[in-house]
Amino acid sequence: MNQVTIYHNPSCSKSRQTLDLLKENGIDPEIVLYLEDTPNADVLASLIKKLGMTTARELLRMGESEYMDRGLDNTDLAGSEVINAMLASPILIQRPIVECGDQARIGRPPEQVLEILG
Repeated sequence: MNQVTIYHNPSCSKSRQTLDLLKENGIDPEIVLYLEDTPNADVLASLIKKLGMTTARELLRMGESEYMDRGLDNTDLAGSEVINAMLASPILIQRPIVECGDQARIGRPPEQVLEILG
């Protein structure tokens, strides 16, 4: 099996549940604490592709105060501008993301990540 990586925020209940689910299924993932060790722009772009998203905007957490503070409701922003905003404020990145090979899933609900592990 390919290496499994979880982009994890231990303060998030869905992220904790997803990590627990992986471990319950015998998977010991690489854990990236993305708020402290933020992936670079290339990694974010790769994750967006692996998630099957067509735009960087789909990876944004729109409920965060930073979303409005940074003017991210402006749909005219380029994808690179959205990615740069996530790099500057990683709390804006959807979580948790589980990556395995050329696929990734957001653990909302946590069981969704099992689709890419079989």
